[in-house]
Amino acid sequence: MDDQGQDQDQELTVESPRQYKALSHPLRQRLLLALGGRSATVGELAAAVDGRKSTVAHHLKVLQEAGVVRIVETRKVRGGGEHVYRRTARRITVAGRDAGPATALLGAVAEECAKAPEEPLMVLRHLRLTADQAARLGAALQALVNEATEAPEGEPVHGVLVALYEQSAPRA
Repeated sequence: MDDQGQDQDQELTVESPRQYKALSHPLRQRLLLALGGRSATVGELAAAVDGRKSTVAHHLKVLQEAGVVRIVETRKVRGGGEHVYRRTARRITVAGRDAGPATALLGAVAEECAKAPEEPLMVLRHLRLTADQAARLGAALQALVNEATEAPEGEPVHGVLVALYEQSAPRA
């Protein structure tokens, strides 16, 4: 579907247990990635994630109840209704340290990368940084993502995953 996402919030910070639980399932992560900046029906999403409509509908309901997706349109089709879904925000950030959503997100990204038509760019680098250096790097990464402009509809969608974290100290 063609969609510019005008009524989409810029960012959603996940903080509630319901939101964490909703994001902890890999298929829900894949559905959010498939929605990206566009709207889609259950059928379109089922095709995008190679899943059954009933399974996709169930997971969309969980995401909707957590406030991560919403119904933006209902169409009449064959005597019934067909919902069109959209993410509530363009960016979803996770507060706290719960590993469940991060693990699910990384798993969903790994599946996307495995299906990418070209070799994805992935860099993992460990740096020793002062608190000030880490803050500046984090701000620069955030600005880079915020300032990226999107190409017109019809161009390929690219995933961008940015992470900056302090490693835990090794246990003695």
